[in-house]
Amino acid sequence: MAGKHSPDRMAGTRAERSDIVRDNWVDRWLPRGIRPYALLARWDRPIGTWLLLLPCWWGLALAVHGSQTSPLQAVWYGALMGIGALAMRGAGCTWNDITDRDFDGKVARTATRPIPAGDVSVKQALAFIVLQALVGLAVLSQFTLYAGLVAVASLGVVAIYPFMKRFTYFPQAFLGLAFNWGVLVSGALLMDRIAPEIILLYIAGISWTMSYDTIYAHMDKDDDILIGIKSTALKFGERTRPIIGGFLLLTVSLIAVAAWMHGSAGPLFWIGLAAAGAHFIWQLKTLDLNDPKKLIKHFKSNRDAGLLITLAFAFGGVGFQ
Repeated sequence: MAGKHSPDRMAGTRAERSDIVRDNWVDRWLPRGIRPYALLARWDRPIGTWLLLLPCWWGLALAVHGSQTSPLQAVWYGALMGIGALAMRGAGCTWNDITDRDFDGKVARTATRPIPAGDVSVKQALAFIVLQALVGLAVLSQFTLYAGLVAVASLGVVAIYPFMKRFTYFPQAFLGLAFNWGVLVSGALLMDRIAPEIILLYIAGISWTMSYDTIYAHMDKDDDILIGIKSTALKFGERTRPIIGGFLLLTVSLIAVAAWMHGSAGPLFWIGLAAAGAHFIWQLKTLDLNDPKKLIKHFKSNRDAGLLITLAFAFGGVGFQ
């Protein structure tokens, strides 16, 4: 019989706690040689792509109102941003896994990821980053020069983000800076400037990220303590719920002010924003910081909240008319 700390038992624990769900579409449909790269880019877990893309759409739906851009052209830009979000989220995850490879190997949830598991080498992962970056560059070639330069400026934040958890309890703030940069790109693309309402919308996105990524961080808090990684989950502790409530209130408030400043927040906008606010209240009331299954459910549910906000902008008087 295997002992308490035998390799077989440890392997079983890692498989059970792994954040990679086996027998998904990647395992069933993709060639074996491509699967590790798909897992590296998190193609099997689209929530990160959604959370990167939605702020792009917020900015797009806000900025298109009053611009010379037709609704059809805005939809085209939105589709391009979807492709770009998929590529750059994958590149960011790959970079994160390269920088965290030593930490990931010590945590059951991440030990089976392609790099610590030995399925992809660091050199291969770096080449994969270049490939994904080229896809992102192809998307940017369809934008204005100004918007492209704004987008490229985000790379510095993306590059340093994985290291922040080693030095500060607020790596989620740096993630927010990176994940909501698309708001600035959308403003630059359609307004040819970074307007005050776009800046407010960017800050709203950062506040939103502080909320949902703190929820996510609570899943790793025990492992983070053991290996010396910092997060807002550890910093906030038992105060997490009211602090998240503050971030969500700030998010909704800044979105409302941004819409008001743009001068076209109609009744449907307020209905859509109220629906998103109700979703956030549900999150707070049902959040269990010690239940990993509920934590991942609440984290993923932010896609729905983000879509409600997108629809509020698009059809509520701050978007397509």
